[in-house]
Amino acid sequence: MQSQQACIDIYNHVMPPKYLEEMKRYSSDPGLAKRMMSLRLLWDIPARVEMLKKYPQVKQILSLAVPSPEMLVGPDLSPQLARIANEGMFEMCQTWPEFFPSFAATLPMNNPEAALAEMDFAIHQMGAAGVQILTSVNGKAIDQPEYFAIFERMANHHQMPIWMHPIRLAKKPDYVDEEKSKYEIWQVLGWPFETSVAMSRMVFSGLFDRLPNIKIITHHCGGMLPYFGKRAETLWAQLGSRSADGSEADVLKNLKKPPIEYFKMFYGDTVLGGSSSALRCGLDFFGVDQVLFASDCPFDPEGGEMYIREGINSVFNVGLGPEDIHKICCGNASKIMSKSHAIS
Repeated sequence: MQSQQACIDIYNHVMPPKYLEEMKRYSSDPGLAKRMMSLRLLWDIPARVEMLKKYPQVKQILSLAVPSPEMLVGPDLSPQLARIANEGMFEMCQTWPEFFPSFAATLPMNNPEAALAEMDFAIHQMGAAGVQILTSVNGKAIDQPEYFAIFERMANHHQMPIWMHPIRLAKKPDYVDEEKSKYEIWQVLGWPFETSVAMSRMVFSGLFDRLPNIKIITHHCGGMLPYFGKRAETLWAQLGSRSADGSEADVLKNLKKPPIEYFKMFYGDTVLGGSSSALRCGLDFFGVDQVLFASDCPFDPEGGEMYIREGINSVFNVGLGPEDIHKICCGNASKIMSKSHAIS
């Protein structure tokens, strides 16, 4: 059954060759360029297709790998880079539709007006299944008022999902007396933290009360939230008790539900390195209807295949029945993307 179960890989990454050239041109991070160039299946899509032929049950919804346009250039040029990325992913979907049914469009988030225009173009003209954003915009909180229109347009007008990818850079140190993060802590531990922070800011800013139909897919199964769910629930029930003026207690009064209930409105993917125990934790937190299969291909030690193989194994090894396995592998993804007609 495992080899026959259809899988929609909701979160994996590519870098179209033209965008890769722009990244090399504008990026000031030599380590980033080194990493991107070392992952052949990120940009050599014919080679990726050959790898995917080993997994005929898997269809990938593409998304752009970091860095996003706003990380590379200012608001005057970021719309141009977003279009290059989206055209590249669209071309992949047109060339190999049996492997790549659709993609999540990239937005130039440092130019919110242009981001709305690119969103509409990618969805209407290219058939994008939704959009991808990062957990911050060059260090700015995602719940700032200037970004609300992007969430509102996706929730109420397009009624499509938002892919949310974590971002934290090596130049952000772990300790105040150091210049940068060591041992790649910024990524291994920093990215789940950044996902959790962005989720928290969305919850406490009242985003889900204002946009109850919004659909946000969190990478790595909600970061820290499933594991720290009970801690978050009990401590945030006392919000304001540790603040000198206690003003944050008013936030709870303005929310329509307890905070933990909003966190469970997010979707989580299965990108957990193939760990069934971690996935079990995510399922216990979000529920089987809110978890989606994903691989994070090609960012694994084998350069693309391992996270697909081990991700599928984790779903089958977590003690679920056939109906729930189907939901995670493809049913939930089909449902969340139903308006886009990305999956028939």
